[in-house]
Amino acid sequence: MKKSTMQHRPLDKLDMKILRLLQQQGRISMTELAEKVGLSTTPCTERVRRLEREGVIEGYHARLNPMAMGANLLVFVEIKLSAKSGDIFDAFRREVRNTPEILECHLVSGEFDYLIKARLPDMSMYRKLLGEILLQLPSAKESKSYVVMEEVKETLQLPIGEE
Repeated sequence: MKKSTMQHRPLDKLDMKILRLLQQQGRISMTELAEKVGLSTTPCTERVRRLEREGVIEGYHARLNPMAMGANLLVFVEIKLSAKSGDIFDAFRREVRNTPEILECHLVSGEFDYLIKARLPDMSMYRKLLGEILLQLPSAKESKSYVVMEEVKETLQLPIGEE
């Protein structure tokens, strides 16, 4: 998903209410959404379209059950690079973007350079990901892994002010 760098106008209370409801129920009809926020359908639809145009709403997604998809193992991996330059970071990002098992990758401050979140079927696929893919990435020097034993909380919903 492409991240927006646009400047946004300030969101009013109705925008916030619309966003809160859409985060909770992305497939809600415009008629029902309008009813819940106290607008008629046309102005509500226009607000949603504006929020999409301005990049406040970046998309709508189906949330899949990882277990049903055979992705039983969740792992976080810290990667340290041996060298740092714009070209190395670009090459690393390109490779990570082309690895479907990697759900998230963040350039971070601290002892390591990148934090990666991946979902895989099992430990053998994790070993393959680490050995054949991650540590073969441009300038990957060292890794530290964390296999998740229990998922306590995972959400994509951002906190949106008071209701």
